[in-house]
Amino acid sequence: MAQRDFRGQLTDLRHGLLRLHKTLLDWERGIYEQEHGRQTGGELLKLLLDDPRFAWLRPMSQTIVRIDELLDGDEPLAEPDVNDVFATADGLTSSEGGAGQGKRYQEALQGSPEAVFAHRDVRATLGQAR
Repeated sequence: MAQRDFRGQLTDLRHGLLRLHKTLLDWERGIYEQEHGRQTGGELLKLLLDDPRFAWLRPMSQTIVRIDELLDGDEPLAEPDVNDVFATADGLTSSEGGAGQGKRYQEALQGSPEAVFAHRDVRATLGQAR
């Protein structure tokens, strides 16, 4: 990747991951609320941060935060940092999924057409960065 492309590629990846994360969270929330009743935004945030059921979403949350840190930093974007973020995103959205999240991720793709489209868009962004 050329230096001039880093910011745009990270921004595109960030937007894709945000959409995918929201879609996955909405899917998980829907299932959770069927079992436990409606949750407020604050309750959902607490679940996302603390509940083991939502743990599979945390690596994607952390990756989005890492992208934000890189984009907001004062230092020029370094190729190893950008490559690391793209490799992490690739692992999180691969057919195997990230450690501990793969099965649930695949279930979400099976259960949510919106997740399939968001997944496809992230994979396309990852493919363009190569």
